[in-house]
Amino acid sequence: MSKGIPMITGEHVFLKKRGLSEETCEKFDYRVGKHNGKTVQIANYKNLDGKTVAQKVRDAKKNFSITGDSKMLPKMLFGQSLWRDKGARLIITEGELDAMSVSQAQGNKWPVVSVPNGAQSAAKAVAQQIEWVERFDSVIFCFDGDDPGIQAARECAQVLSPGKAYIATLPLKDANEMIVAKRGKELIDALWGAKQWRPDGIIDILSLVDDAAADLKVGKDWPWPALTAATYGRRTGELYGIGGGTGCGKSTLFKQIAKHIIDTEGVPVGLIMLEEPPSLTAKTIAGMQMGKRLHVPGVEYDREELRRTLEALGGRVFLYDHFGSMSFEVIREKIRYMVRALGIKDIFLDHLTALAASIDTDERKAIDKIMAELSSLTQELDCTIYYISHLTTPEGKPHEEGGRVFEKHFRGSRSIAYWSHFMFAIERNKQSDDPTTFRVLKDRFTGDSTGLTFGLSYNTVTGLLDECDLPSDDDRECARGVASFGKGDEF
Repeated sequence: MSKGIPMITGEHVFLKKRGLSEETCEKFDYRVGKHNGKTVQIANYKNLDGKTVAQKVRDAKKNFSITGDSKMLPKMLFGQSLWRDKGARLIITEGELDAMSVSQAQGNKWPVVSVPNGAQSAAKAVAQQIEWVERFDSVIFCFDGDDPGIQAARECAQVLSPGKAYIATLPLKDANEMIVAKRGKELIDALWGAKQWRPDGIIDILSLVDDAAADLKVGKDWPWPALTAATYGRRTGELYGIGGGTGCGKSTLFKQIAKHIIDTEGVPVGLIMLEEPPSLTAKTIAGMQMGKRLHVPGVEYDREELRRTLEALGGRVFLYDHFGSMSFEVIREKIRYMVRALGIKDIFLDHLTALAASIDTDERKAIDKIMAELSSLTQELDCTIYYISHLTTPEGKPHEEGGRVFEKHFRGSRSIAYWSHFMFAIERNKQSDDPTTFRVLKDRFTGDSTGLTFGLSYNTVTGLLDECDLPSDDDRECARGVASFGKGDEF
């Protein structure tokens, strides 16, 4: 066993800069002495018999060294030998000065210890002495308020029996800063107000009383009244998926939802369209505002009106220039920026397949990851994310000929259906003049709208999808008969 360099001596003194009295230093046998020609502070670590077996030595520049039995130090808690082997409450701090600060605030009467080597190994140190720590009814971790300290307190809490650990939150960085600032009473209040630690996600129903007792509100409108009535509107914290055959109008529907939000709510939207340049997206959105299909060659329009419309959309429409990067990690951070910095609550992502191709050759695994993280983002950011999914080729009638869309047709992974709050499909026979069928495939909110269908008729002037009735089977049969009759020779 390595004994390190010989232990050094010193005196108990008033630590003026730390606000710690000579009495407190004597209680913990914390000394000031000379080491290698420098004035140092010495934290004496004692075994349960009160014998010093290791010392943690600190100079004015916060450089640390260990004397005595260096292998014993990580297994010990500073100040442990001062207290009885059990009691109602034990406080554990991140450092020796903090332990003495807490003790001094309580008249040096109640059990306080510190871990030996800071936040990075705190949980291991507590585990080494778990038998002793567990003898106390409750254990309060009073660590630094920075990220390492917060994380270390949580890790230490997990070592203890369920319900035993509490975590204190201080208004300043640590306990010693509280003493230096002469805020000892607030330090004690923080210790008494420590919250019982529970694993993330475990909450008492009492904390939900106000939210759970509040009346449920209808969400914000969709562009189509039938969808609003059936789904109770759109809500933040939800993930909406739209699937349809190639060229069946998914992107048009997507942009119309964005236009509706801009027009009716006056809030900004974020568009991440990975299959078209931002300038085309901008022109299409502006065309919808003007009631013209500006993305179609030959359509006449006033160029100055277009410029005015585009300028009026400034600050309300934000686009992602995906030619910089299409990786999911980058786009995930762009979504965070749009929501947190720009105040956007509605994010439109077209489409999953392109995004999946950027992160993994295994499309299923990539979409599993994307869907889980998109769902998490809606909760983290309190936003709504709308996405488009390509479809797999069905066994029967092709989707481009009006084939029925099912959840399983969303391309790539069953996780799409698992994570989505709502899944919508558009079904259109591109060889027919029949309206497009809008179908609700999944409704996690109430389930009431699942199976709902209504018609969408494409307005060739405005470029918008107007809600309409779907033709009955008799209407379709009649239309086929007329078409067949018209193709005959003579009668």
